[in-house]
Amino acid sequence: MTETDDDRHGDATRVVNAGRRPEWTSGIVSPPVWRASTILYESVADLRAATRDTHHKLFYGRRGTPTQWSLADALTSLEPGAEGTFLYCSGVAAIAGALLSVLAPGDEVLMIDNAYDPSRSMATGLLKRFGISTRFYDPMIGAGIAALIGDKTRAILIEAPGSLTFEVPDLPAIIAAAKARGVTTLLDNTWATPLFLPAIAMGIDLSILACTKYIVGHSDAMLGSVTAGPGHFAALRDTAHQLGHIASPDDCWLGSRGLRTMAVRLAHHQQSALKIAHWLKSRPEVARVFHPALPDCPGQAHFLRDFKGSSGLFSFELRGGDEEARAALIDGLALFGIGYSWGGFESLALPVDPQRYRTATTPDFNGPLVRLSIGLEDPADLIADLAAGLERFRAA
Repeated sequence: MTETDDDRHGDATRVVNAGRRPEWTSGIVSPPVWRASTILYESVADLRAATRDTHHKLFYGRRGTPTQWSLADALTSLEPGAEGTFLYCSGVAAIAGALLSVLAPGDEVLMIDNAYDPSRSMATGLLKRFGISTRFYDPMIGAGIAALIGDKTRAILIEAPGSLTFEVPDLPAIIAAAKARGVTTLLDNTWATPLFLPAIAMGIDLSILACTKYIVGHSDAMLGSVTAGPGHFAALRDTAHQLGHIASPDDCWLGSRGLRTMAVRLAHHQQSALKIAHWLKSRPEVARVFHPALPDCPGQAHFLRDFKGSSGLFSFELRGGDEEARAALIDGLALFGIGYSWGGFESLALPVDPQRYRTATTPDFNGPLVRLSIGLEDPADLIADLAAGLERFRAA
């Protein structure tokens, strides 16, 4: 399938066909698992020649095999205008790799205040030790971010939406302010994926995915990726090579397998999550529902303008109650597991306390929060399970 054909086709067709080059499949439907460390050469001359161009060519196991290349190629093709993708052993490694490809000692990064906790820990730990400073900013700052960009600002890290409270920032305004000052924009796009938010086409420089979530989709592999816009791939690749980053071929194969069904899975996640979010909004025990498609969520207008759809992760605020009452709700759920991560076929419920992780803003919550990852179960069954949980909450 040519690139022009790929741009014309719908999401389900694109994820089925992406990355399946004939030279990587040799007639097999899916690229197989190629495991390698040492690559053997016919002669010294062949060995010398191999060092001149190691992109998509066997050189040494750390530079990848067709198993890794096919997934990276597929993810690049899902982002119109992208230059290339590099894969990492986890989403956190992808965030680190992206930031370190841009920042140097003495630089500053502006980080959204609702950032994923490991991103915040990286800012106050690893980056600080490297002499890189961080300022956190209000997720709803929009064009006002221009006033925060200083002479040392080199990067702006965004999440859209935030993974606990789901504020949707004004991406075009932030991108425009960054480009006016030559600042690199990095977006954690795990919630929407390129199918619901084509980040590179919007002007984002580095689009980050925790592929562990919706790309893999089955809660059985750790994987991350960074897709680079024009002019940013060489620094990303060189930084990854110098740090020795490599994603396991087995995990990449699981990522490629998951990718083939991502469009249909996301459609089901979206439909079920919206149904459950609207139902929760009608319940007297629930004060607010933070789903980007619902009015209670800050930045809903940005979501309606910029996004093509919504995924299965959102949170809700209980009306009053305490930790014990929230635990009673969650502990007795039969169809929701209690665990970190999200994006798999199984539903999850997690107590979240975002006020512990904010420095630039002060969240206003009157009751405890619960985050739900809606899986692929029948939504009527999930609603019945949550209804029983809310009864337990009320009794507690």
